Amino acid sequence: MPEVTDAEFGEEVLGSELPVLVEFTADWCPPCRQMAPVLAAVAAEQAGRLKVVQLNVDRNPATTNAYKVLSMPTFMVFRGAEPVKSMVGARPKRRLLEELADVI
Repeated sequence: MPEVTDAEFGEEVLGSELPVLVEFTADWCPPCRQMAPVLAAVAAEQAGRLKVVQLNVDRNPATTNAYKVLSMPTFMVFRGAEPVKSMVGARPKRRLLEELADVI
């Protein structure tokens, strides 16, 4: 899963032509690790329609604070440089895709 940093966030996420699903994650977060294969599958299935990236909250506090992320994992969908959806907590792939259906 590609990882973005505070420095890259503007270009990689806000400047993306596609909607972007950002997972705000941390190395110490078991539910975040549980989501890795789910996100990889979603990224593969939605290639060309949705970009999927991770942002490590411990290494990138500026972006984490800017979007008031308090819990991990937090998923945010950005479209047109704006957050259009936010979800907190691990979930199965089927549910994640259902929740993303209206924004991709």
